[in-house]
Amino acid sequence: MKNIILIGVLGGLLLLTSCGSPIEENMSREVGEFTATTQSGEKMNLPEDLKGDYWIADFIFTSCETVCPPMTGNMSHLQQRLKQENLDDVKLVSFSVDPKHDTQEKLKEFADAYQPDYDQWSFLTGYTFHEVKELSIKSFQSPVSKMEGSDQVAHGTSFYLVTPEGDVIKQYSGMKAAEIDQIIADLKKLKS
Repeated sequence: MKNIILIGVLGGLLLLTSCGSPIEENMSREVGEFTATTQSGEKMNLPEDLKGDYWIADFIFTSCETVCPPMTGNMSHLQQRLKQENLDDVKLVSFSVDPKHDTQEKLKEFADAYQPDYDQWSFLTGYTFHEVKELSIKSFQSPVSKMEGSDQVAHGTSFYLVTPEGDVIKQYSGMKAAEIDQIIADLKKLKS
């Protein structure tokens, strides 16, 4: 009987906490503390340096032969839409999953092709592979692994919406340009 009551109470609490958001959330994770270097050589401490801002994160690397170019193209398109919709206070963060090879110079060279506004969009490196793997798994529920006999890294293709408090609340496909409309709609609801 006690277990039934406990399950009922926990279910009720879950329902109450999920009903408070104006958007349909599909994640509930906290971004762990993480120190990185931007493409410009500046130190960034997450989530502390982005407290107070909504942000969108993804995981990429510069020598990626498959998913990273279209994902970065979609992130670039998202940046343009954020500006058009007067949501340019939303930050964008791309974590390199190949920090050993992705120096800040390599990241900047890769990023420049997508014409980012670096005041809004940061490309991060300056940590170990193990550190970014742990961050990706623990904070974003996204596995990362080196591919055997290759210089490629297997990683997720999602974009993640992070709150001003540093909580990951929603995951979107980073491969589908149509998801940009949903990200914009969700941000407008959250910020209204």
